Amino acid sequence: MQAWQVHENGEPSEVMRLAEVERPVPGEGQVLLRVRAANINFPDALLCRGQYQVRPPLPFTPGVEICGETEDGRRVIANPALPHGGFAEYALADARALLPAPEALDDAEAAALHIGYQTGWFGLHRRAHLQAGETLLVHAAAGGVGSAAVQLGKAAGAHVIGVVGGADKAAVARELGCDVVVDRRSEDVITAVKEATGGRGADVIYDPVGGEAYAQSAKLVAFEGRIVVVGFASGTIPSPALNHALVKNYSIVGLHWGLYNTKNPKLVQRCHEELTELAARGAIRPLVSERVPLGEAAVAVQKVADGRSTGRIAVVMEGAA
Repeated sequence: MQAWQVHENGEPSEVMRLAEVERPVPGEGQVLLRVRAANINFPDALLCRGQYQVRPPLPFTPGVEICGETEDGRRVIANPALPHGGFAEYALADARALLPAPEALDDAEAAALHIGYQTGWFGLHRRAHLQAGETLLVHAAAGGVGSAAVQLGKAAGAHVIGVVGGADKAAVARELGCDVVVDRRSEDVITAVKEATGGRGADVIYDPVGGEAYAQSAKLVAFEGRIVVVGFASGTIPSPALNHALVKNYSIVGLHWGLYNTKNPKLVQRCHEELTELAARGAIRPLVSERVPLGEAAVAVQKVADGRSTGRIAVVMEGAA
């Protein structure tokens, strides 16, 4: 089969190589899946760079989120078991963690429903307890993680403010349903958000960026607000001033979605059922901005790594829906 492999750490476009390799053999509790579509996530770039919290042995195949097909023809969503990731014709996955792909979504959309939307659901509902009528601010609102949070926030009845970088991404954020869009490249984020909220700030702030975005969040969070720390795409991990959280009465809430797979897998299943229902009634639909063939995966991963993508880029196999 064909698979992209990383033999040394570095930038995706430099270290990912397409090769002919043997199909992986399932271990105990694993299944072999024919990959129909693989969604590109920022962690794929971190894996290539050797900067992710999981470091598979070299060589490995990146690709942490797929829509695949079982031997009996079922279409499923899965997180491949590294080092046999999803940027290949076949991948391995934990048999117990397979989720049915929603009928309302095609293969690329189904592949993009999992990590970003599960993270958004757990972050907004389980950790921040977002309520209808509250104001939700989403950093990097046009990105893969941010776009999912925007849609889930709107589905929950929140007033959504999206912060983006650039006019093109601002247009995408508006199409996603943001009530207010702030372009950090041409506007002062703090001033714009305070104007949009009458000086009150946001009840919930969803931050997959860190760095300067977190510093802005601390200045914009409302009384009894919640800042949900999802990731650090900026590359800078902030050091919160806890005295500031005390003085302003806000919460800093961390979210590591992957822990639920071991700590509370039933909740992951419940989340997927709710996401499937939302997709069926059209309340959410993953924004797949590009669909590329397997041979273009390395270039696409680099594009995500450089922050030049909107929504999700999916690697779609020949014959996929």
